[in-house]
Amino acid sequence: MTTTIPAFGCSGLTKSFGAHRVLDGLDLTATPGRVYALLGRNGAGKSTSLKIMLGLLRADAGECHLLGEPFSRAGLARVGASIDGPALYGHLSARDNVRVHALLTGVDADRVTEVLEVVGLDAGRRGAGRTKVRSFSTGMKARLALAIALLTDPDVLVLDEPQNGLDPEGIIELRGLIRELAARGRTVLISSHQLGEVVRLADDIGVLAGGRLVYEGPLADFAEGSAGDLEAAYLAATGGGAR
Repeated sequence: MTTTIPAFGCSGLTKSFGAHRVLDGLDLTATPGRVYALLGRNGAGKSTSLKIMLGLLRADAGECHLLGEPFSRAGLARVGASIDGPALYGHLSARDNVRVHALLTGVDADRVTEVLEVVGLDAGRRGAGRTKVRSFSTGMKARLALAIALLTDPDVLVLDEPQNGLDPEGIIELRGLIRELAARGRTVLISSHQLGEVVRLADDIGVLAGGRLVYEGPLADFAEGSAGDLEAAYLAATGGGAR
């Protein structure tokens, strides 16, 4: 795995919905071996930017790059993602949901058990592997979405608000998993509004306001290290203190 090139990002990204410009020349770069957290208030364009970089929305202008190359559909085989919450088959079990994606991506069936164990949905730990997904809690669905995102052992992992619905145990487990993936050279890009967790998780951050990043770089250069410091710096950078 290459670890010396920017792995995922965009330049000059612009997107409008009607008269409302959501992104205005956005530049973003996430690098291998680090966790990048994209921050911004609701409606700031976090999900929109991730969708464009994954080819789910078309930008009005700008370019995206993936693993050192211009974005291509073929390159998405090396990306795992969960955007806008999990899209799951409620009438199937967790295991069968993952099996569907394994068939679609050509992944070996043994990998299904591996990823269910990683996210804590194997039969031994929670008894959830064969339970119908329609009965899952929000947190269990979030775990299953993560299992599907990890199925292909991706070089780049993109997660939109991954902590939503997780209990404290789940948040701690997710944090450990994400840090482990980054330590193994993966690129991890998340969006989040949970500043306390960002302090514990992220290496780099991008602060999105007015359709652009008002800051991008190491978390340590933006805030001293506590959730309170990050909150104060975030509000100062986005003008949030006036709202």
